[in-house]
Amino acid sequence: MLSCGDLPFDYIEYLVSRLDVPLLYVPGNHDPSLEPPEMTWMPLRAIAPPGPGPEGCINIDGRLVEVLGLRIAGFGGSIRYKQGDNQYTQGQMGRRALKLEIRARLGRVKNGRKVDILVTHAPPFGLAEATDAAHVGFVAFLRLIRNFQPVLAVHGHIHPYGRVVSERLIRSTRVVNVVPSRLIEI
Repeated sequence: MLSCGDLPFDYIEYLVSRLDVPLLYVPGNHDPSLEPPEMTWMPLRAIAPPGPGPEGCINIDGRLVEVLGLRIAGFGGSIRYKQGDNQYTQGQMGRRALKLEIRARLGRVKNGRKVDILVTHAPPFGLAEATDAAHVGFVAFLRLIRNFQPVLAVHGHIHPYGRVVSERLIRSTRVVNVVPSRLIEI
């Protein structure tokens, strides 16, 4: 199961407990930061804060993982449009994507692919028909899709509000907006 962000952590923990399947996720721009807090002095009696992410789930933000024979890459966050967690400029996301791209190129190829599925919160640039800067998507995701041609790229962040959002193709990659939810066979 994949989550593209902005879902309450207790909800995705519930899904994992009920369905008993692995859940990989990326954080959305409305999710709290998953960066560990800076270490500061705390009295011994202080209670340690809970773990940063949902229990039983795997954060794949900025990572390439292999699950059930599939190589899955993930990027959370959206375009920076105000002060807040999990927001990036085009340049920041470009550098994050380049790091993963280098790791993928240096890694082994399985079944002719370096990446099978790309999971992002924001869409690839230009695919959302956005009218505001917060929803235009990232150019770096287009580059990753064009360079690696995964079978599937899924994203959230774009709420169609009653419109039917069709799937799109970038070369041979199926790009799917999974808001509010989708069942996709690979």
